[in-house]
Amino acid sequence: MGWLWAIIVGFVLGIIAKAVIPGKQHSPLWLTTICGILGAIVGNAIARAVGVAETKGIDWSRHIFQLVAAIIIVAAVDALYMATLGKRKHRARV
Repeated sequence: MGWLWAIIVGFVLGIIAKAVIPGKQHSPLWLTTICGILGAIVGNAIARAVGVAETKGIDWSRHIFQLVAAIIIVAAVDALYMATLGKRKHRARV
């Protein structure tokens, strides 16, 4: 069940990150989901390092760390995607 939650959270974080980043991102949905999963992992690690890994109620600070990490990772991976594989696919469609 943990893997299912990781995929769901990664999907949601990746989609929110894509919506926040200005402009169009060309990375596929599966790559966005993986970036969201990585953002959740990195955000949890940062929250644990800062000392806010678990609080009473909703962990807003942990979720903010996760979202910021996901935004940074999605932006970086999309730039790498377009620099390598994406340009060829984008040119083929145009």
